[in-house]
Amino acid sequence: MVRRRARMLPVALLLTLLSAAATPPFPAGAQASSATSRKAPVNRATPQKAPVRQPAARRPAAPPAPALRATTPRNASALAADLGAIIGAATRGGEWGAMVISLTRGDTLYALNAGRSMQPASTMKLMTAALVLDRFGADHRFETTVLRDGPLTADGTVHGNLILRGTGDPAFSGRYLPGGPAAAVDILASLVAGAGVRAVSGDVIGDASAFEPRLVPAGWKESYLHLAYAAPVSALSINDNLVWVTFQPGSVGGPAQVTFDPSSSGVPLLNSVTTRSGSGSSVSVVRRNDGGMEARGWIGSRAQPRRLQMVISDPAPFTTGAFRDALLRRGIMVAGSATLGVTPPDARPVAALPSAPLSQLVSAMNRESINHFAELLFRNAARGPDLSGIGSATAGDEALREFLSSHIGAPANAVVAADGSGLSLMDRLTPRVLTRMLAYAHEAPWGSVFHASLPVAGESELLRTRMRRSPAEGNLHAKTGTTDEIIALAGYTTAENGEILAFTFIYNGRDRWKAREAIDRMGETLSGFARAGVASVAP
Repeated sequence: MVRRRARMLPVALLLTLLSAAATPPFPAGAQASSATSRKAPVNRATPQKAPVRQPAARRPAAPPAPALRATTPRNASALAADLGAIIGAATRGGEWGAMVISLTRGDTLYALNAGRSMQPASTMKLMTAALVLDRFGADHRFETTVLRDGPLTADGTVHGNLILRGTGDPAFSGRYLPGGPAAAVDILASLVAGAGVRAVSGDVIGDASAFEPRLVPAGWKESYLHLAYAAPVSALSINDNLVWVTFQPGSVGGPAQVTFDPSSSGVPLLNSVTTRSGSGSSVSVVRRNDGGMEARGWIGSRAQPRRLQMVISDPAPFTTGAFRDALLRRGIMVAGSATLGVTPPDARPVAALPSAPLSQLVSAMNRESINHFAELLFRNAARGPDLSGIGSATAGDEALREFLSSHIGAPANAVVAADGSGLSLMDRLTPRVLTRMLAYAHEAPWGSVFHASLPVAGESELLRTRMRRSPAEGNLHAKTGTTDEIIALAGYTTAENGEILAFTFIYNGRDRWKAREAIDRMGETLSGFARAGVASVAP
């Protein structure tokens, strides 16, 4: 394979100093002598002219910040110096932490504050991916199960309740199934019908007890909670816990039509939207104190349907109601309502819907940086290999610490995982522990899946536009981390002579755009690095 070298185009910095011609000042000492000299006669008929004010001297323009350039170092000392120079020239404050190791030679090539505890942002998902792959294996599938707590008679009636038991399947949506947001419950309802169920005399009960009751992880900002990337966490979740609300006009003066997609009888919807003449609209949806939603505003009689996406604030009752609605669409009569409870020990299975393989779930989580996937996988890993425990963030933190201690000998204070996604302000890890975990993942049985889950520089997902036309393009693959005050990148690249490197770069501070530029230049520098003693990759 022939590697392309990054073009290093010299940039001429042209600095133009502007100066203005000033009126010559008064002669030296003129004002001082006027205090002691005899006053000159003043012609009262001719007004005196005000003295000409001397323009203030202009300060020379500050020289522009030096351009950050990638290099092609040819030994370890030069690499360390070049990386240090890029970081040194990059930002005007904040904290850096970095570590680079060679997985081919086993030595450390660069370290800066490698033991400092820092906020990782979404690079925390690398920890979640390693933990869940190590615990379950790449082929594992989660199941959402339907059970009955009463007999199924010959006429197809369940004399009792149907229980929908969730296990925190991130794929319980239309992402991997045909049919849109309601695809998962529609398919599960079809499986229930295929098992011979025609009617249910009781309720549809949602069991979300596999996870802790807490829906929002510690350290999530209040301002996050109405946004799609910060949906609540539940063992019974659907469609990434997002719902589309559709508004369509009715008759002028009458109510508009407002619907959920997926529909759910588990969450009350109060419709206060009216229909007016015209083609405009002004609509909104607010959460009510009783857990329901209220649609407000108006829509024109000639307006096209409007759609708004809302975060589902309490996923378990919504998902249970969505399953009940799917049963009704499938022609299965349900006498009762949608409610929550716990599966009785003697309940009998009726149907189950497996998830996509864990390899696909981890890939979606890392490539698209999906917080919802990370939170569900993190809690499932906390439950243990047999999924017998309760999935909580605290148990996930303990499981991660034990994993890192047993596999790489990391100290207990090397990581604090308040969640599995990196969205929490309480999350902390050191560049050293993340880089050493990357080294372990590289050799793990699931290492190829872990590698494949990462975006590729210049080609895919969150790195698609970065490090193009450089040795990193198509080569460096890594997980990004971005918030208002965090920029991070951690992953792998292959040096010019075939040496495989693992790296972590984390910046905590306000100068994040310059920090991101610096990280890209360092990624390109690692990809263009070569040193003697390591065989080149054959072309």
